[in-house]
Amino acid sequence: MASTLTKPAPPPAASAAVRRRTRVLALPEARWALAALMLFLLGLPPALLGAPAWVWGTLFAATYVTGGWEPAWEGLKALRNRTLDVDLLMVVAALGAAAIGQVLDGALLIVIFATSGALEAVATARTADSVRGLLDLAPTTATRLLPDGTEESVATGSLVIGDVVVIRPGERVGADGRVLAGASEVDQATITGEPLPVLKETGDEVFAGTLNGTGALKVEVARDASDSVIARIVRMVEEASETKAPTQLFIEKVERRYSLGMVAATPAVFLIPLAFGSDPTSSLLRAMTFMIVASPCAVVLATMPPLLSALANAGRHGVLVKSAVVMERLGQVDAVALDKTGTLTEGTPRVTTVRTLAGREGGERGRDEDEHECRPVGDTDGPGGDLRGPDEDRVLALAAAAEHPSEHPLARAVVLAAHARGHRLAPAEEFGSTPGVGVTAVVDGDTVEVGAPARLLSGSEDALSVRAATVSAALEAEGRTAVLVKVNGVPAGVLGIADRLRPDATATVAALTRLTGTAPTLLTGDNPRAAARLAAEVGITDVRAGLLPQDKVAVVREQEGAGRRVLVIGDGVNDAPALAAAHTGIAMGRAGSDLALETADAVIVRDELATVPTVVALSRRARTLVVQNLVVAGVFITGLVLWDLVGTLPLPLGVLGHEGSTVLVGLNGLRLLREAAWRRAAVAATG
Repeated sequence: MASTLTKPAPPPAASAAVRRRTRVLALPEARWALAALMLFLLGLPPALLGAPAWVWGTLFAATYVTGGWEPAWEGLKALRNRTLDVDLLMVVAALGAAAIGQVLDGALLIVIFATSGALEAVATARTADSVRGLLDLAPTTATRLLPDGTEESVATGSLVIGDVVVIRPGERVGADGRVLAGASEVDQATITGEPLPVLKETGDEVFAGTLNGTGALKVEVARDASDSVIARIVRMVEEASETKAPTQLFIEKVERRYSLGMVAATPAVFLIPLAFGSDPTSSLLRAMTFMIVASPCAVVLATMPPLLSALANAGRHGVLVKSAVVMERLGQVDAVALDKTGTLTEGTPRVTTVRTLAGREGGERGRDEDEHECRPVGDTDGPGGDLRGPDEDRVLALAAAAEHPSEHPLARAVVLAAHARGHRLAPAEEFGSTPGVGVTAVVDGDTVEVGAPARLLSGSEDALSVRAATVSAALEAEGRTAVLVKVNGVPAGVLGIADRLRPDATATVAALTRLTGTAPTLLTGDNPRAAARLAAEVGITDVRAGLLPQDKVAVVREQEGAGRRVLVIGDGVNDAPALAAAHTGIAMGRAGSDLALETADAVIVRDELATVPTVVALSRRARTLVVQNLVVAGVFITGLVLWDLVGTLPLPLGVLGHEGSTVLVGLNGLRLLREAAWRRAAVAATG
């Protein structure tokens, strides 16, 4: 039962859709770094002014503890696993400086190192915030309807399949399910990206986290909370946070060997000058400085910040990239294969053409819905030369009225087209449906038949039937599905129904062609005629039609066998094998099947196809920043090590140079978090 309340409930749940930002001081790394900084700043003036050692010494000791205990603990855990961590090397260097009387220098090292770690933690948290803003939508409680008609408030996590929940005006939907009763417009832009609320009636699917409008709905839960659309996306993001790019993994391997070599070289840096008569204190200070400046912190930090920042930026714009691995690989693609239905097209059949078979002057007229104009289709005369049949609006209205009780996708397309023209549908009586043929109904006293031309015209050879068959064949030759409308046994019109091309499809194909240097390939199970027509519209010349899922995989492997790195974009179950076989796979999120969403490496949540070339360009920008960071880190480490070995590098200057390069490469990577980075990537993609 639909209902509308005069005073809609206030929408406090709407605040759940607001992207939350982690407070800096909510991070333990930031709190410890701040404590270390404050203690250091308190101890610095007494130390510089010659106050008693116990005054500033106590403050510096507290600095060592607050800023160094966490990296020391992590380093010891790594050491227990037989790996040498840079964190432990930094702490050892600081303690070594204190042991030779350089307490202030050691404290400065701890503060800089703790601050660097805090910046990295903040960057990671903000990355998670950016993606979680798309996901943290579902309410925590829902109103469950009990069998006796009473209601109870329960946690959404406790809902099970088959439960019935009540969603009142202004509330957020608590679980994925189907509407049992009621009608309301639901804002599901957070899930599908649709700009306008969508009418939800009995039988319609609703998603957890979407915002109900002014009506009340009873919804039967269709998925457990752990299997909802939001939950699946959350799992993707969790996988992203646990995965590292191949470059990062390589650097970590190099880091371990490099660190062992550095530890082995540090005693030599101490002992060799000592053997030649150098002062023990200056030799130890040189060795401590060497261990600090030679540490590969900046190299390690060179890779992940650009990739994670690009991942977060893409997430804010509706492209959920599952991992930094995928973000890196997106920039490597040099060939693209596109599915047709639901990818290049909207995936929903729509009435594109209305043709009447008898006009007021005996002529055949029609309206092409795509061009919004009336035009003659042919010169014909009706029986007797002057048949006054219904015009295109009347044909569409009668067809929609007859199709209204039907659940067939084409029937829904006809009804939607009639509503779009503002027709008020008359009630259909004596409705009947025959699978494979069509429907019949009595509308305003007229018997209306709507269905397949071949079936409805079977055995008819009169002039109107021949004309109807000709028009139907012409529409089908254009790649459309023809639907015949008969009124009182006489062919009155033909409707052309087709899946409409996405508005951004042509621009996306052009941008992908520019980025990869080759036009994409169209992979579809549709008939070659329809595929060729659509491919010509968007500028694709390589068309593979009538393919089974294994055929799509074969095409992908054929291209990869030729040395190409193929990006596959699809949405259906039949696309999942190709998505898995490709170098990188992207699924359309709005209508994508569960299997496609799980198999793909990235998901376009808002179904904005134009974001694909933008995210590819953003990935390439991230790879450029990784190279920049590695060069900067290498130059700093080489210069500081040579200075320390050849000359005399002051420990504070070495600390500043080393940690400064680490902060520099980190901040350079974080540039991709900015909105301007996405805009520049979009410009680079379109040229």
